[in-house]
Amino acid sequence: MRELAPSRAPGLAERELRGAAVGSAALAVPATVVENAPIAERLGVEEEWIEVRTGIKRRHALAEGERLSDIAGQAGALALADAGIDPASVDLLLVATTSQDETTPNSAPLVATEIGAVNAATIDIGAACTAFISALSVAASYVESGRADTALVIGADGLTRFLNHDDRRTAALFGDGAGAIVMTASDEGRVGPIVLRSEEAREMIICPRDGKLSMQGHETFVNAVKRMSEVTLETLARAGMELDDVDLFVYHQANRRILHAVGDRLGLPSERVVDCIENYGNTSAGTIPIALAEMQQAGRLHPGDRVLLGAFGAGFTWGGAVLEWGRDAS
Repeated sequence: MRELAPSRAPGLAERELRGAAVGSAALAVPATVVENAPIAERLGVEEEWIEVRTGIKRRHALAEGERLSDIAGQAGALALADAGIDPASVDLLLVATTSQDETTPNSAPLVATEIGAVNAATIDIGAACTAFISALSVAASYVESGRADTALVIGADGLTRFLNHDDRRTAALFGDGAGAIVMTASDEGRVGPIVLRSEEAREMIICPRDGKLSMQGHETFVNAVKRMSEVTLETLARAGMELDDVDLFVYHQANRRILHAVGDRLGLPSERVVDCIENYGNTSAGTIPIALAEMQQAGRLHPGDRVLLGAFGAGFTWGGAVLEWGRDAS
């Protein structure tokens, strides 16, 4: 086969890698709030039993007729507004989710239309609760390679629609919500190493299409603590950083006991481990961007802060990422 000569066309020219930067987080949740009381009554337990086992006091739930793409769009629009970016300037829009409203179309093109991101490539990313970190990796690759200048990354899930409300292991765990971040090209590389891992464990956490979510709680707990601890150290090692170099650890908000166990295993000060699960529950791919938005709103996330992200989900999938918060001044 004849070899192709190097092209001089701009579209096929060699690309120099550049930096990517992350900032401007926002969140959106349904208006319906579900407190622990009705769940506890149905399960035949005390409200305190739920809070002690999960750390959750309340969660938001999509009402009949509400759509996941709506709250994903709201979070995305708010993040862009916070960044001062016109939606039409977005080159790439990713929605990390495993609970889109229909099998097809995916959520991303619906969100793009809703918020006016008329020039964006649109892709859904599915990797269970690790999906937001997976989407962050895809977005960073696009921006760093020059294929996109501005990316909107949204994590959103609506798993309350798939709950067995009589299952003590899952009925009180999950909530619905969305979070979003904006990634832009940067003169400096502010997105560090991203590590993604997986192994087959298909029966541990499963939600068949049009079925109900089920989970083997103890086994999932043990694996979540082990894998998120491991990936934290691996990601930091690749970045040439130590645990003490990190200003904020933002882990998947699956269960408060998991957050505490990871912190204890790694010897992390509790004030540097984000815990905002009590008002949202486990929103799956939405937990990390929701937590980032919460920290930004609370004044706990500042330009220049070094942030470690970590997640674990069905599959099993798990991943970690390290970044320096803040975008270049426009």
